[in-house]
Order: sequence, then structure tokens, then C-alpha cells
Amino acid sequence: MTKLYEQDYFAWTQDQADALRRRSINELDWENLLEEVEGLGNQQRGELRSHLIILLVHLLKWRAQPARRGRSWELTIREQRKEAERVLRQNPSLRPELETILAEAYETAILRAERETRLPASAFPEAIPFGWREVLEADLPRDDG
Repeated sequence: MTKLYEQDYFAWTQDQADALRRRSINELDWENLLEEVEGLGNQQRGELRSHLIILLVHLLKWRAQPARRGRSWELTIREQRKEAERVLRQNPSLRPELETILAEAYETAILRAERETRLPASAFPEAIPFGWREVLEADLPRDDG
């Protein structure tokens, strides 16, 4: 079975789905199935992290460049909030990990914000300046701060 997994992934998935449907445990490729199931969970975590990176980049830009704020940034923030909330609704067990995922996402977000704004790293807080509620729910400030 491992050979099929390595040679034709799609055929392997169909074969495993058929074996699961028939409850034929002796035909299951346990090692690769375990790896794939774990990968599916990591994929959901990664999707949340990706949405949070984009969201954090725009929140940092919003904060650091008030003169450049525009509808596009605001809509991106709103869209990424909705997408992050969708992932959390579909995967509620990710909520307890939200602070950790945010911290991981922030490291990448700073790099992207530097690139997109052309501001130095020192223009952005070293540690994440937002709590998860502020990231996902807070109204955007309309003043210069």
C-alpha cells in the first residue's frame, strides 16, 4: 500500500476511502493514513495562521501609516477577520491555541509589513501589540493613532 501512496496519491486516497467505507481494517495503510490525518489538522492551523498574517500586516500598516489608510486596507482587514473567524468556527479546538498562533503569525507579519511599507523594523513593536480580541473584533481607529 505504501507503494501506491508514493506512486499515485489520488488512487491511494480512493483505495483508502473504499477500505474505510467497507470497514476493512486490514486493507488500511495505517502509517500513511495517520500522517495524512495529522496533516489535515495542521492544514487548518496553517490556514488560520495565513489569514492572521495578512490581517496583522494590515493592522500594522493601519497603525504605522495613518496617512495611507484607505478602503482597500479596511476591506482586507474585514475580509481576513471573517475568514479567520470562519476557520475558528469550523475548528473550535484551535481557539485555545489562538495566542500562540498569533505570536507565530506576528513574526512573519512584521517582515511583510517592513517590505510593504518600506519602514524599518523599529517602526513596528517587537512584541505583538494586539490581543486576539483586538485583532479579530475591534473597530479600526479613525484618528492618527
